[in-house]
Amino acid sequence: MRFSMRLRPALRADLPRIRQVRHGTAENRLLDPGRASDAEVTWYMDEAVFLVSEDEVEVQGFVCADDRTGYIWALFVIDGAQGRGHGTALLDAAMTRLRDAVHRQAFLSTGIGTRAEEFYRSRDWRPTGINMRGEVVLRSWL
Repeated sequence: MRFSMRLRPALRADLPRIRQVRHGTAENRLLDPGRASDAEVTWYMDEAVFLVSEDEVEVQGFVCADDRTGYIWALFVIDGAQGRGHGTALLDAAMTRLRDAVHRQAFLSTGIGTRAEEFYRSRDWRPTGINMRGEVVLRSWL
């Protein structure tokens, strides 16, 4: 079966669905809602890279990256749409934007031993340490 997908900048009207996507990932539940405040989300929307991936019906995933620092703050695809290329397309688009902003590396953190860690490592992201939340910090050359 062929799936259609389109990437575009996130809009304020997407925020309810973005929240559903963020909370619709079984493996990486947001246990501390304060960790992703509305202020941070709107900052990424207004000042940084915030892209969504949608199918013919609705938003299925999103990525947020800080083009000033090379930090990928969030990349999530709702469980039912995983494995259809949304995550790869979003990551590639974010990395292109970071490369265009003259970064040589991108970095992020994620849970140790998660599917997310496996996703990044399979795309040549390399661990550089563990952060204060106990997550692995990964870097990739752009």
